[in-house]
Amino acid sequence: MPPGVYGMQDVWEREGWQQVNMEFLLPTGIYLNFTVTSSDTISTIKKMVWKNARNEPLFSALSDPDAYVFTCINMTAEREELEDEQRRMCDVRLFLPILRLVAREGDRVEKLITTQISLLIGKGLCHHEFDSQKNHEVNEFRTKMRTFCEERAQVRQMLPWDQWMEYNFPCDLEPCSVVAQSGKSCSDKKIFVNVKFEGSEVSKVIFYTSSYKYTILLCYNSTFCEFNTLYIFTCLHGGITPHLTMVHHSVIIKYQEEQGGLSNQVSRSRAQSKPPPLPLKRVRRHFYTGTRSVINRGTTCHLVVQAGLFHGSELLCKVVTSNEVSVCSEPVWDQKLVFDISASDLPRMSRLCIALYGVIEKTKKRPTKKKNKSSDCPLAWVNTMVFDYKDQLKTGEFSLSTWPSVPDLLNPMGTVEKNPNIDSTAGLLIRFPNIRPHPLYYPPIEKTLLLRNVFFQHLKLREIVDNKNYTEFFEDEKELLWKLREVVRQRYPESLPKLLLITKWNKHEDVAQMVGLLRKWPELPAIHALELLDYSFPDPHARSFTIRCLRKLRDDELFQYLLQLVQVLKYESYLDCDLTCFLLERALANKKIGHFLFWHLRSEMHVSSVSLRFGLILEAFCRGSIFHLKNLMKQNEALNKMKALNDFVKSGSQKATRIQTTEDMKVCIKQDTYMEALSDVVSPLNPSIVLCELCADKCKFMDSKMKPLWLMYKNKYDTLGIIFKNGDDLRQDMLTLQMIQLMDVLWKTEGLDLRMLPYGCLSTGNKTGLIEVVKNSDTIANIQRNNSNSAATAAFNKDALLNWLKSKNPGDKLDQAIEEFTLSCAGYCVATYVLGIGDRHSDNIMIRETGQLFHIDFGHFLGNFKSKFGINRERVPFILTYDFVHVIQEGRTNNSEKFERFRECCEQAYKILCRNGTLFVNLFALMKAAGLPELSSSKDIQYLMDSLALGKSEEEALKNFKVKFNEALRESWKTKVNWMMHTFAKDNR
Repeated sequence: MPPGVYGMQDVWEREGWQQVNMEFLLPTGIYLNFTVTSSDTISTIKKMVWKNARNEPLFSALSDPDAYVFTCINMTAEREELEDEQRRMCDVRLFLPILRLVAREGDRVEKLITTQISLLIGKGLCHHEFDSQKNHEVNEFRTKMRTFCEERAQVRQMLPWDQWMEYNFPCDLEPCSVVAQSGKSCSDKKIFVNVKFEGSEVSKVIFYTSSYKYTILLCYNSTFCEFNTLYIFTCLHGGITPHLTMVHHSVIIKYQEEQGGLSNQVSRSRAQSKPPPLPLKRVRRHFYTGTRSVINRGTTCHLVVQAGLFHGSELLCKVVTSNEVSVCSEPVWDQKLVFDISASDLPRMSRLCIALYGVIEKTKKRPTKKKNKSSDCPLAWVNTMVFDYKDQLKTGEFSLSTWPSVPDLLNPMGTVEKNPNIDSTAGLLIRFPNIRPHPLYYPPIEKTLLLRNVFFQHLKLREIVDNKNYTEFFEDEKELLWKLREVVRQRYPESLPKLLLITKWNKHEDVAQMVGLLRKWPELPAIHALELLDYSFPDPHARSFTIRCLRKLRDDELFQYLLQLVQVLKYESYLDCDLTCFLLERALANKKIGHFLFWHLRSEMHVSSVSLRFGLILEAFCRGSIFHLKNLMKQNEALNKMKALNDFVKSGSQKATRIQTTEDMKVCIKQDTYMEALSDVVSPLNPSIVLCELCADKCKFMDSKMKPLWLMYKNKYDTLGIIFKNGDDLRQDMLTLQMIQLMDVLWKTEGLDLRMLPYGCLSTGNKTGLIEVVKNSDTIANIQRNNSNSAATAAFNKDALLNWLKSKNPGDKLDQAIEEFTLSCAGYCVATYVLGIGDRHSDNIMIRETGQLFHIDFGHFLGNFKSKFGINRERVPFILTYDFVHVIQEGRTNNSEKFERFRECCEQAYKILCRNGTLFVNLFALMKAAGLPELSSSKDIQYLMDSLALGKSEEEALKNFKVKFNEALRESWKTKVNWMMHTFAKDNR
């Protein structure tokens, strides 16, 4: 075909009720042609086909409409069966306006579920990509996980109604202190609650006297009402009367039965067998590979292959390098690469890391006796496991499609998956030799386990286990630690990571003893066990031990670490692993965990290196949560409409004024297709909230470059807002807010409520996501600007914040607002210092009308502060300006008592975080797999280790923090200058 634009993409991207002239091919050979609208559903169009076909020949030969299904060619040039007949034409997005009607084959329910899962995952994985892999590991994993998830779904449906309720509606618990931070007793406080009885207009206002214990369970004549503790807690602080509905338990039982009817009852199982393992003494002495690659012509350098054997981050033996070959269309080495390691010493998780690079010689203009200089140019890398998923040593040829180069030639931290984009990458063909006429398997550990109990005492052992910088050991320290491993197990079990790091994984005798030791190692708390999921610890026994430790986590604790647990799935060497089963098991037992597991996985389906693994896990989860699909499909449809709306706004804002674009946006929203898709949606930010009625007239878009959408919803008793972003990576914001949430929990469990506000934030796709709107709040910049005559003086107006709070909190309410401000300011001072949050200008700090201060937009952290012309713009450890102090001191300069209490809150909060410093370091370390620009290596975490004073005593840490506190206060004028420049620059855009 000649160059040009083909297909109907422009038709589906237009707004409004577009008329489309469609062609239909019937099974009888009859051809129909008539017009439909882009908002028509497939079901409506099928009725129109039947209506038009009545006047055509052979109509009597057609069966019932349900016996047929439409097929089409979609925009990805794939044939698609349109099983879900509730989809609209504009959502199907045909390549050409042609639909073919064919007889439906197979189980309709099964095909519909498969279609819905495919749409949710984002690709036609279930029908095409998974099957096209022709990979035994993929097929067996799919079968096993489907059985696993469907069995748990059946067990869940058999639960008593009250236990089933705990799954479907998990209660959000608020970690509360026994005594309020103000020191006032709340034992006499009456909590008024409005309780409505379902199915009637009867409601009753009751009160409950509480001492900060907000869990209330009311039972009356087989009815129940459980107060959501977080909801009650939020209502109390906001001065709002909670509204609850009393539901009879029979309604819940009916709901449970309806969901049970949707569950898929199909289960599959396949028995797998393999030959018994061979004894180690029969394994050969060396390991060989042969290499051959196919790359594109176009360079004049010589090509070299480098290969290394790794166990985690440990190099097992010396790296080997091939000979140089000239560049051609199919360069061939035909060379054996011999590694200096016995095959019997290869650990189970050995991976072969290969790099392809060019050697470029720089020819001098004038001939001299000196040799020409040469430099290495990395081209590509690829990793593969030495043993397959069945424990068998690989043999034969393997074609590996490579990944683009990294700064280091070899990339042991990278994926072991092949690059699926085979048309745009170099292909490498390697051959593992057959060293025996029969398959060789990695033996069970019982075959080689010869443990000897060794007990030694040594004064230096304590020094080694207390050393926080345990990634670097001297040889004598390694020998001592290994020699006293039994002492470590008995007295210092939390030092297991150190012992695993110094284990000689290239000696099978040491590996056997380490695994034997793991079997009797005492279980570790999650704070220490999480570290073992890093890529430096790939041994399957170590990772199984870690999951065993994590099983004791409560649902709310597991939810706190879910983001990291999803990321470390990237470190798993095989599809079937304990971590995957653990996450699926817990996701199928708690709807909230399942909801966020889905979105954490779904948001990275565009990443080629994980799309296969994540897609398989998503498919398995959906198979075990069939009744959940409807809500997820609705959310996915709403997000697609938000993206289309955002694209419309971006395009319109370039051609029209802001006022005109806003009006056009509201007109677009009021279309039936948009109102239907965007209303009555379970919020992806919080599955316990339904976004009911979209208020089109209150919706707008924001001024920033990506034109985020500001969408407002009206619920029965309240209004809610969400911000949709398209073009910004929200994963760093998610991580920062997760850490602030964790800090809040740690402080509250120690009796310190600093009124933190970690608002909702969720990445839903490639640079797309949602942010919760914090109502009744404004930025520091707006408050100062609205209370000043000019932008130049606004930042220096110290009375602006206090006057604003007075206007929002008249009379006795002001004292409580200042208390809220004082506590939240203390919390965010400590949090932003510890996390190294940068770009803290007056538009990134907000205050609620109740007095709560909170920070937003966390584009820079871990000490990555912004600079201008090489000059650091942020020169203070954290933001503590004199206008903040003015509010804390209630506007009186001599009110030192209030400020000293504020300082004590900061110091107490900091000490609590230091005591839990290891947890924060471990969580950040696990996020290296996410590939965030400011968190890609261990060096990036050094700021966190320094700010938490790891390795120092509490007294030393507190002394350092006091210095930083005084510095922030003393140098706050620099912050005000920075704010003034920011405000001035913003006003002159």
